[in-house]
Amino acid sequence: MSEKRISSDPEIGQGPLRSSSRLSGASARFPAGKDRIFSTELGSRGPESDRFGGASQKEIADEDARFVYIGDPARTNNRSAFAGNSIRTGKYNFFTFLPRNLFEQFHRVAYIYFLVIAILNQLPQLAVFSRQASIIPLAFVLLVTAVKDGYEDWRRHRADRIENNRSANVFSDGEFRPKLWKNVQVGEVIRVNSNETLPCDMVLLSTSDPTGVAYVQTINLDGESNLKTRYAKQETLSGDRFEGILRCEQPNRNIYGFHAAMEIQGKTVSLGAPNIVLRGCEIKNTAWIVGVAVYAGRETKVMLNSSGAPSKRSRLETKMNRETVLLSFLLLLLCSIVTLLAGFWLKTHKGELNLAPFFRKRDFSGEEEKDFNYDGIGAEIGYRFLMSVIVFQIMIPISLYISMELVRLGQAYFMIQDKNLYDEASQSRFQCRALNINEDLGQIKYVFSDKTGTLTQNKMEFQCASITGSDYQAASSDLEDCFVRVGGQVWRPKMKVRVNPELLRLLRSGEGEERRQAYDFFLALATCNTIVPIVVDTLEENSKLIDYQGESPDEQALVYAAASYGFVLVERTSGHIVVDILGRRQRFDILGLHEFDSDRKRMSVIVGCPNKAVKLFAKGADNAMLGVLEETLDPWIVQKTKDHLLAYSSLGLRTLVVGVRELTEVQFREWKSGYERASMALFGRSKALRAVAVNIETQLRILGASGIEDKLQEGVPEAIESLRDAGIKVWVLTGDKQETAISIGFSCKLLTPSMTQIVINSHSKEACRRSLQEAFAMTRKHGQESLALVIDGTSLVHILETELEEELFKVATACNVVLCCRVAPLQKAGIVSLIKSRTDDMTLSIGDGANDVSMIQMADVGIGVSGQEGRQAVMASDFAIGQFRFLVPLLLVHGHWNYQRMAYMILYNFYRNAVYVFVVFWYTIYTAFSLSTAISEWSAVLYSIIYTALPTIVVGILDKDLSRKTLLKYPQLYGAGQRDESYDLNGFFLTMADTIWQSAAIFFIPYLAYRHSAIDGSSVGDLWILGVVILVNFHLALDVFRWNWITHASIWGCIVATWVCVIVIDSLPFLPGYWAIFQVMGTSVFWLCLLGILVMGLIPRFTVKSFRGYLAPSDIIIGRELEKFGGGATGEGGHL
Repeated sequence: MSEKRISSDPEIGQGPLRSSSRLSGASARFPAGKDRIFSTELGSRGPESDRFGGASQKEIADEDARFVYIGDPARTNNRSAFAGNSIRTGKYNFFTFLPRNLFEQFHRVAYIYFLVIAILNQLPQLAVFSRQASIIPLAFVLLVTAVKDGYEDWRRHRADRIENNRSANVFSDGEFRPKLWKNVQVGEVIRVNSNETLPCDMVLLSTSDPTGVAYVQTINLDGESNLKTRYAKQETLSGDRFEGILRCEQPNRNIYGFHAAMEIQGKTVSLGAPNIVLRGCEIKNTAWIVGVAVYAGRETKVMLNSSGAPSKRSRLETKMNRETVLLSFLLLLLCSIVTLLAGFWLKTHKGELNLAPFFRKRDFSGEEEKDFNYDGIGAEIGYRFLMSVIVFQIMIPISLYISMELVRLGQAYFMIQDKNLYDEASQSRFQCRALNINEDLGQIKYVFSDKTGTLTQNKMEFQCASITGSDYQAASSDLEDCFVRVGGQVWRPKMKVRVNPELLRLLRSGEGEERRQAYDFFLALATCNTIVPIVVDTLEENSKLIDYQGESPDEQALVYAAASYGFVLVERTSGHIVVDILGRRQRFDILGLHEFDSDRKRMSVIVGCPNKAVKLFAKGADNAMLGVLEETLDPWIVQKTKDHLLAYSSLGLRTLVVGVRELTEVQFREWKSGYERASMALFGRSKALRAVAVNIETQLRILGASGIEDKLQEGVPEAIESLRDAGIKVWVLTGDKQETAISIGFSCKLLTPSMTQIVINSHSKEACRRSLQEAFAMTRKHGQESLALVIDGTSLVHILETELEEELFKVATACNVVLCCRVAPLQKAGIVSLIKSRTDDMTLSIGDGANDVSMIQMADVGIGVSGQEGRQAVMASDFAIGQFRFLVPLLLVHGHWNYQRMAYMILYNFYRNAVYVFVVFWYTIYTAFSLSTAISEWSAVLYSIIYTALPTIVVGILDKDLSRKTLLKYPQLYGAGQRDESYDLNGFFLTMADTIWQSAAIFFIPYLAYRHSAIDGSSVGDLWILGVVILVNFHLALDVFRWNWITHASIWGCIVATWVCVIVIDSLPFLPGYWAIFQVMGTSVFWLCLLGILVMGLIPRFTVKSFRGYLAPSDIIIGRELEKFGGGATGEGGHL
């Protein structure tokens, strides 16, 4: 399917309506006066210039300005060397990779700890292991991470090469010639053709459109696929010579603002955000554009904003640091015990040290007597402490960090591949943008949700209109087939809208004031917008579809509605629009356009009509429009419209008020003069343009109001009900009217008829204080009853960031539901902060629009919805989903699994390493605290890398304590994560107690069996290491919930791998303990010891698990019993 922008049909662009600009028509209407109106589009571009406050709020000093000589890159870069256009997103090069990567990795304190341990082991007095073996664990972790980082950076370098070697058309020697992107310089004039990507940030000079308009798609910049309009100044449209000086601000990250002035042809022209096109954007529906490069390479706005995925730290990992500190104290305690006892032993046996083999204090070789391995009792105690730190070092598990990364990567893979999280409508999969907080999804207590596009579809459908006090509801099934004929072709709007037959008859054959009002109402809908009509080919040669593209779904719905009633927008340029009105094509000159902004909450357009009249059409939110109406005109209609607005809002419809003002010559010229002054201002431009808009948008005559339905997404009521059953509080933060929000609240089962509503609508700080006090008294009076707090943005202005925040917190947390209406983006973030800063509960924010970004970034977990409002929310989020209902399987299933797995894996890693350390500790007690080890140093090195590493990773990725069906059927099971049941201090201390018991079983059973035998230390050391590996793997097997072949292979395979490694190590004659395993493995005592270790080591754990499951079963255990006996997935009821 191909598409193209509607071009001027001979019937449209020729004849009496033809004009060099839309403003020549204005001059014909008002011929008096010497001044002329610029033929570029007039009007403030609110959303673009004001979203970040606008750079034009301050004057650019010479030292802060960038001077660009148009068409003269040599002179431009001679004054100040600007960045070239070559980009480099890679972090490393051949020479910096090793030092920089190591520097980044050693930001982890644990790595520094293990590096210090390895360095200490290199000292002869402290050498416990061989120098090579001591560095292998740390080297292995560093190598794996370095390989991963290197591969990712290689991919970035490859993408950079492809990008830098693309070709651009650069003006040189009177013609455009191809030039590689990486060689483009600031100041060069570049031509970009349709469907091509911009190589750098450029100020538009001219376009293929005679009026200088260009359409760009910014999907590579901000994720939005809707077309946006950009404009070239009238002064640069004509001629093939490109000369002038451009004075602009320094490079910055604000993609919505631009402040510059251009000196050309002897005069200064101001430039703003509508005049710049950014690197990464694509030209659409415009044959070509020509612009001058102002920012290149790393200084372009897209590169300055390329910060990557957000970085957060999970709650579980933060708590893990607490246990790491406790293990550090335990390590120091063991080292201190060994050191003190070693000191006592040395003092007690000081007379025997001359002959002691370990010390061999005296030299009996006949030469001069000297000490070999003894430096005095003080030094020996110090050595012993440092040696014990080296021997017990793996009490802090170095492999845990890399294991957590691998587990999170595996969990993310299965979440992405989950078909239950795939949105077929948008063909979008689940996105995991922050790998390090997967487990936080299992501990959420508060969900803060946007309404429009998150709970609703954000696909607007025109439902009703109030015109001249009459309510016109759309018929249930009447879809009007409207079309226009252009050049022998039939053009139809892409979407059909249900119409009201009575209103349609009034427009077609009615007369009088009522018809005139209805006529102006739909004319306002067709003209007061920024919609771009795109002609789309169909299978029929003579049939085309008109696709209305715009940034706002509301505007699209209104324009489609106008088309269904006979007001079909068929063409838009920067100077005029063409509307087919009931079969008659008419051209309207766009004399001025004030786009919507968050301060005015309305937009307006000044149009020149075919009858020479000049009208201002405006539409906006009711609270913004009703205040600028001339209520002395038609007060009865105003009152009836207010009644209809209230009725529409109660039905959950989105409402807009439409008004008109006919401008006299004097009024128009006053506006034009004010606008010219504001638009030419080199500083304070945004504020001045807003003031011009406010001044003209007064004394409006009401035309009516519209009601647009934004239907709920599929499964939203059921999703909210499941979340509430899971103990999650759902708060909705919306910019809609209170009545609309409450209606949607009932529709999605957020509010129920049994709930008591507490409504706070106050307009002063004292009024808010009284309302909060009354609300708090009500919460104490109702106790456990269901309460819902409804509060508006005006009240929040007086509450947030004041002492009243604490009062609001008390009231809000006592309610089951909180509904915030008419809230600004920063107020949404303030509400999230209210909970996040005062409780330890995990918060989650979910939204789909740019106004939700602050809220998403403030919460512990941010979810973006791939909706109709672009992708800013997705780009700022930690995870992205296609529908709100996917939040249920994401939290209740994957969140639960991720939390349970990660919590167990962390505790298991602590347990696994502690068992080994305590075995070595017991051996130290029986070897004069010399810290010699019976276990081979190579087995010690391989213990955390090969012997026990893989099973915990596999279980962390694949194990499932409960099935998906059970978790969805019984949402209460989610509470286990909220209560930290799987990871708390009690569980940690019990695990450590079990560790001491198991280590004692591993050590003392072989010790008691062989203490009177002639077996050497290496043989019993092999028995100990095999006992440790078998026991910890059987311990893991005892806790596995769901077995599969991968789990079997990893657990039993690691035990087999341990046997193989021990046999290989003992088969090497140059290593200590040569042939030791073969000496002991052939005896029955060896095998009885292994069996005794396994039985005795697991008895306490097996007993505790059995009694706990029988006497005090948790929800998880009950859920497993239900699954076991057939009630988990098929039984009746949904409560435990």
